[in-house]
Amino acid sequence: MTETYVSVKDVMTPELETIAGLATVSQAVEHMRRNDISALIVERRGDFDEYGLITVNDIATKVIEPNLSPDRVNAYEIMTKPALTLDAKMNIRYAIRLLSRFDSHRAVVLENGHAIGVVSLRDMVLRYSE
Repeated sequence: MTETYVSVKDVMTPELETIAGLATVSQAVEHMRRNDISALIVERRGDFDEYGLITVNDIATKVIEPNLSPDRVNAYEIMTKPALTLDAKMNIRYAIRLLSRFDSHRAVVLENGHAIGVVSLRDMVLRYSE
């Protein structure tokens, strides 16, 4: 049996949905609702900064559960930063292992140091199992 090479780039969602760190959680939720997504990449403040990631789970556990106002909390306050990143050429077999080790469900995909998409553990596992 020959294993087929599938890269992270082959499986990722190429639509890059970003938000500024100073945006409110209410704005992030509206952006997610409008685009039917569950995560946003938080923009870097410069070339030497790292990407952040804000998910619906972050909103649930860090804003809704403690009963904070989504209008008064900024994305940077609840994001995961640095976000876990994967090289676009990485084999999904190793990407799955990496995300599993960090107990993460998604990662930002980088090509030449710039975000080009997001990949989820779910999508990689389903593709790997084909």
